[in-house]
Amino acid sequence: MDPTSNADQALVLAIATSWDRILARMEGGLNHIAGISFAEYRLLRAIAESPGGRGSRVDLADQVGLSSSGVTRALRPLEKLGFVENHRADRDARLALASLTAHGEELLANASGVIDDVSASLFAQTPESARRQLAGLLGGIGD
Repeated sequence: MDPTSNADQALVLAIATSWDRILARMEGGLNHIAGISFAEYRLLRAIAESPGGRGSRVDLADQVGLSSSGVTRALRPLEKLGFVENHRADRDARLALASLTAHGEELLANASGVIDDVSASLFAQTPESARRQLAGLLGGIGD
């Protein structure tokens, strides 16, 4: 069997190549302007979108595709830099919740502007209907 003839494999490789290009553009913009990685941006955004602006390690891990311990490791430098703070849950003192500080909210707002700009440049030549269709198709992968 010729491995280059498998359409599903070709699609996965095309998606991976596209993702590598997108990630490189995102990382470049974020690093230059905000000094964070795309993974850190996703984590900050997940915290901001958590109920009450406080996210547990388990919930954040589900949202960003890391393990709970991976989230803990990723949050440490953000805490040291004053962008994120820890709280104990009211009902369970064993449960640590992460929230953004005022500096973290400012960083997220600035980083979101970078993401908006890079996204617009990446898809400037793609009609909105095609972008929506692609988002729908990609959203169904792996379900």
